[in-house]
Order: sequence, then structure tokens, then C-alpha cells
Amino acid sequence: MSPMNQTDAKISGKCDPKFFWVREVFENLFEEGKELGAGVAVSIDGKLVVDLWGGYADTERARCWEKDTLVNVYSTTKGMTAACVHRLVDQGKLDPDRKVSRYWPEFGCNGKEDIRLRHLLSHQAGLPAIDAPLPPEAIFDWGTMTGALAEQAPLWKPGTQHGYHARTFGWLLGEVVRRISGKSLGAYFKDEIAGPLGLDFYIGLPDEHHARVAAITAVPPPPPGTEPNLARVMQIRPQSFTARAFMNPPSYRIRDVANTPQWRRAELPSSNGHGTANAVARFYGALACKGTIDGIRVLGPESIECARTEQARGPDQVLIVETRFGHGFMMPVAGAEMGPNDKAFGHPGMGGSLGFADPEAGVGFGYVMNLAGSFILIDERPIALVTALYDCLG
Repeated sequence: MSPMNQTDAKISGKCDPKFFWVREVFENLFEEGKELGAGVAVSIDGKLVVDLWGGYADTERARCWEKDTLVNVYSTTKGMTAACVHRLVDQGKLDPDRKVSRYWPEFGCNGKEDIRLRHLLSHQAGLPAIDAPLPPEAIFDWGTMTGALAEQAPLWKPGTQHGYHARTFGWLLGEVVRRISGKSLGAYFKDEIAGPLGLDFYIGLPDEHHARVAAITAVPPPPPGTEPNLARVMQIRPQSFTARAFMNPPSYRIRDVANTPQWRRAELPSSNGHGTANAVARFYGALACKGTIDGIRVLGPESIECARTEQARGPDQVLIVETRFGHGFMMPVAGAEMGPNDKAFGHPGMGGSLGFADPEAGVGFGYVMNLAGSFILIDERPIALVTALYDCLG
């Protein structure tokens, strides 16, 4: 992360005096040059107690970060996608133990006949990558991507190990949602979750909101000596699961892809949600309160418990570190904690964003930013903010 002089960054918003230390840490991140623009929000027992934002929405520091500034949160989007699946389970329209081919008949071929929905949710399906070469623009073509996944053979026997389905997660689960609901994942999320909760969060951003979006910087290479160095792995081992998962389609060849209108408009349910920290915290605040906030039910208590029931833990075949997954959500591991509670659940995003729920403490947490870091799982900045939060909780 490149140091930046941010001593003039204005911090706005509200912070309950009990959580003064969260504000102080947030301000320090700017003073230490670790932020360009960012937001942090916290819900406790359904009440918003922290909602702070500051800095700049562009690298030229010409646009201030405002209350309604949106930013791409990469894989933090996966938590919203998983919630859509769980909502359909609540409605009796999906079953985690059913074969995926029951909902998506074309999927049931080439070794995928016995893959269950829970395998997709827990990154155990063996489908983190597509072998058929695809052009960069294929990432924006839903039919091309889901068609390729329907033909793809698993890279390992489903259910026997796990590896982060960094990009395919969204198409796999999004297609199941589309087949059952008749709506795209982004439309289903808007109608069933974001709309009722009043979330300023989008999977497929309408053009009228593009002017509110903060430009996100490219993810920098990891510091020298960092292990594992995923960039190095992809360079020297192009046939590794890591390289295959991230490099096809080679969307990195599209200049500044994450800041293009095409990226913002597309529905990429694994990686291109755009929202505010407030929206992320309110979403997880509902999940921390048995699925209901302000009288609005997002999920039932049974789905919350299902979401945070461990399904996979150990060496990740794609990320080359230890990861731990419930049904659709990442769970804490050593060095990538979401507070002190082992059954907290949520999702980080590439570059640094993070959202999670801790039902034991009633916590819903959201952090977003536009200065990307290079941590593999959870960035040091949200870790510092989460540590301050729990220090305040005592």
C-alpha cells in the first residue's frame, strides 16, 4: 500500500461516545497514510452506533468521500449472494442437500452429477476455474460463463477438499437463484433484501448511480518476502489451481477494469457489489439479530445457524492458506479473525473491505475503502478497527 499524505482528510459521520476508540483508530489510519477514502459502520443489537466516512473518492483528491459514496467491495459481495440462496431455502424453494442438477439440469454432467448445493456454498465443488479458454470480455456475458461452468469437469472430487471459488462462486449460485426465482441475482437481491432493508448496495449498478462511485486503486504486489505470494505462484505455475481460478477469463487485460462502466453495470455476484459501509453493517446487523432488523425479516434463525455451521476448514487449494467456510460465508481462522467469537461469519473483499456478523455480541460490521491493500484474507485496517470495537465492548 503506497503511503499518502492524508492529514487533511476530513472525517464525518456519527459515533456513539462508547465507541470513541473506533473513531480514533479510523482517524489514525488516515493520518498514517493507510487510507485514501473509506467508511466504517457498526450495528449493535440492530442499532447503528458507528457510521463514519472520510478522505477522497479519487486518487487526485479532487472529490471528497461523502455519506453516499459507493465503492466496489469485490468479494464482500459473496455474503449478499449467499444470503439470497439462504432466503430461497427459507422459502422452501432450495435445499442445501439437493443436487444442483435438480435446479439446473444442464449442470449434471462431466463428473458434476452428485454435486450438492452445499458444495457450491462451501467452495467444495471443485469448480474454482474454467479450462476452456475465454476472451477477457466473457466475464460480462452471463450465458457464456454459466454455459462454460455447466460443461466444466471438477478439478477434484466434490466434497473431498475445498478451494476458494473466487469468481465462479457468483455464476454458480447466481444461476441457481435465476433458475428458481426467475430473476437475476442482482434483481433478486434488490427485491428481496436490499429494497426492504433500505440498503445502498447494488449487484449490477444502475447508470444513474455511477457518479457516486469512488475509483478503486489496483491491488499492489505483496511486500518482498511475503509467503504465500499468490502473484508469484500465478506467474511461475500457470497450471496451478490459483492461476486457473484468477486468470481465465483474463479480465485483467481490460484496462482499469474495476473502474469501467461495463464492470459497474454487470452482475458479478462474486465480486462487483457496490455499496457503503453503512449498508454492509446494516445487512450484517440483521444477520446478527436472528435475521430480523427493525421488524424486517431477511432470514430465519435456522438459516443463520446453517450459514455459520462449519463445512470446510484447512489448506485452501486456491489461496494456499488455511481457510474456513460455512454455507456461503467465510469464518474466522488464526490471523484472520472477525473479533473474538469463533462463530462470527461474513466475508472480506480483495483490497481490504470486510463485512461480518457476530450474533453472540449482536455485532454487524462494515468497512469499505478505495486504496487497495494486498492481504490475502483480512486486511490490517479492518482488523485494527474490529479490535478497537471489541475493546469498547469490553
